[in-house]
Order: sequence, then C-alpha cells, then structure tokens
Amino acid sequence: MDLEKMMAMAQNVQAELTKAQATLDTIEVEGQSGGGLVKIRASAKGRIIGMHIDDSLLNPNEKGMLEDLLAAAFNDARAKADAASHESMSKMTSGLPLPPGFKLPF
Repeated sequence: MDLEKMMAMAQNVQAELTKAQATLDTIEVEGQSGGGLVKIRASAKGRIIGMHIDDSLLNPNEKGMLEDLLAAAFNDARAKADAASHESMSKMTSGLPLPPGFKLPF
C-alpha cells in the first residue's frame, strides 16, 4: 500500500472517529445505588444529564449515607458510560481496514 492511500485511509478513520465521538453524547446510561434510591443519568461520553434522589434520603441525619450513595451512583454511571462508549466505538471500527496491531485511543 502506498503512502498516499495510507494517508487517505488515516483521514477517513479520523473522520469516522470524530463522528462516533459525537454520537456517544446521544447514548444514555443510568447508574444507581441503594437499590435505586439514587439514580444518575449520563451520556456515554460522561456528561451528567440528571439525577433522582428518593425523598427518604433527604433527612439531615442521613447526610453521610446520601453522599456515599451519590458517589456510588456516579461511579456506576461512569462505568456504564465507559462500557457503552467502548461498545459503540468497537462496532464503529470493526469494519475499518486498519493495519494489524493498530490501536485506537479508547
């Protein structure tokens, strides 16, 4: 394969990756903790869309538990966003003619 074809392929791959990255912000995941008492909605790109906190947790005596549940729900949402991102990017790159051993940055 000559250099000109490789450069054209690299530009095509870059354009496809840019398009796929934009698509990640439209994929929504939900992290939760406390059996659903705290829910965090996020995009696969990691943008927080919203959250729900059950009224039963809005007791000043439960502040520490609420903070722990929020952190756990955020981490769950982040893990699901990462998994959705990886899955989406893997699907996108599965048809690309990449050289053997070529690693993409995700």
